[in-house]
Amino acid sequence: MATYVNNLRLKEITTGDEDGTWGTSTNTNLELIGEALGYNTQASFGSDANATTTVADGATDPARALYFKVTSGATLSTTRVLTIEPNTVSRLMWIENATTGSQTITIKQGSGATINIGTGETKIVYLDGAGAGAAVVDALANLNLSLTSQVTGTLPVANGGTGLASLVGADIASATTVDLTAATGDTVVITGTTTTTAFTMTKGQRLVLIADAAWPLTFHSTTCNINGGVSYTCAAGDRVYITKDDNNVIRVSITKQDGTPVGVTGVANGGTGATTVNAARQAIALPATADVHTSSPSTLVDGQYCVAGAGSITFTLPASPSVGDSVIIKDGTGAAATTSFTVARNGSNIASAASDLTFDKNWAEITLTYIDGTIGWSV
Repeated sequence: MATYVNNLRLKEITTGDEDGTWGTSTNTNLELIGEALGYNTQASFGSDANATTTVADGATDPARALYFKVTSGATLSTTRVLTIEPNTVSRLMWIENATTGSQTITIKQGSGATINIGTGETKIVYLDGAGAGAAVVDALANLNLSLTSQVTGTLPVANGGTGLASLVGADIASATTVDLTAATGDTVVITGTTTTTAFTMTKGQRLVLIADAAWPLTFHSTTCNINGGVSYTCAAGDRVYITKDDNNVIRVSITKQDGTPVGVTGVANGGTGATTVNAARQAIALPATADVHTSSPSTLVDGQYCVAGAGSITFTLPASPSVGDSVIIKDGTGAAATTSFTVARNGSNIASAASDLTFDKNWAEITLTYIDGTIGWSV
């Protein structure tokens, strides 16, 4: 005689039984195995009362499904118990509480532990099939999803990580060469005001450096390649984004504390290639905007357009100019012939002479362009 003592309640044919019909029974078993691996739903609570559902022997049954959605034919008014039988069945189940009434349901098998499933919730449980004392257990109760306790150490750069154990690392002091290979985080505060001309990094390393004070950076084509090819002194709070590329060039991009970038955009990339507003205006054939001065201003920069608003003041030309640098100076007083002002050469010749220029022409405007070390500034 056939039995149904397995966990899926499939028909087990005894030796010599079902001559000529065993194929039908086997096919039914295969279909029930498929059912046990799938999804099904059942209105297990026909009324507002506790209920029992029993997995049928050798026949289709919703409670055999791996994912079992429990509904109700009545609105539940309080927590109700659903007992799954037989109490000898041991199996894993996903059980969803889709009953009406917004009540918790309690899943039970024997006199052992039970599991509560809140309205709208799903739990993964296993039935231990221990007979009269059978229990229902939360299969995920001891599942550890904490990566912190499971993953230790660092993932090297070569394997797609940062090589770091923390997001925020210990401070590093500014130096002529700043070694970032031992950084303990990918965001590091740089302390001190020592001028840096080089960094030491591993290929692929990426960091964000935050200046703690005025921190000068000197452009270098391989060890401190600042966007735009310019040197820059960071103010406190400026952010330096730095990486070492596959060509072993350390790329540096600086963003000021106010969010504006540092550097220039080349003409080939849609920029002007200029580092000042007036130089940019000249690069696109627009007249520079004038700065009116009634006292001696700071050292001029390439592209600056200055108007003298008073006499007896001094305009100091840029130090260490590059070929092609230019400045414009204009008398705005109309009285330069009486009260002149001075254009200080700042170490470079003016019209091949190692002397400052006295500006004494009323309303005159001159453009000084740096030619070379001999001519200096051409007027």
